[in-house]
Amino acid sequence: MFGIEQLFLGGYWFTLAQVILDYPVAYACLGLAGLFRKSPIVGVAVSLTARFLAHFISGVVFFGAYAPPEMGPYIYSAVYNGSYMLPEFVISAVVIYLLIQRGILEYSI
Repeated sequence: MFGIEQLFLGGYWFTLAQVILDYPVAYACLGLAGLFRKSPIVGVAVSLTARFLAHFISGVVFFGAYAPPEMGPYIYSAVYNGSYMLPEFVISAVVIYLLIQRGILEYSI
C-alpha cells in the first residue's frame, strides 16, 4: 500500500512495468525485514538491498536513456538510487539500533 501511496502522491508513470517495479515491488521488499526478527539490522539491510535492486533494474531499463554517455545506464542507476538508499539504510539502522538499546523494540522470538 505504501508503494501505491507513493505513486499517487508524486510518482512517475512511464510504462506499466516501470510503475510495478518502482512502486509495489520495491516497497513490498521492505516487508522482507520481518523475516529477520532476531537480527533487525540485518533485516533492514536485506529489505533495503532488495528495494535498491528493484529501483536499480527500473533505472537501467527505463531511465537509462537519461544517463550521461560517460556513465552508462548501470553506473547512472547505481549512483542515482544509491544516493538516497544508502542514507536511508544508515538512518534506518541507527533508529533500529537505538530502539533496541532502549528496550523499545523487542526483537527476540
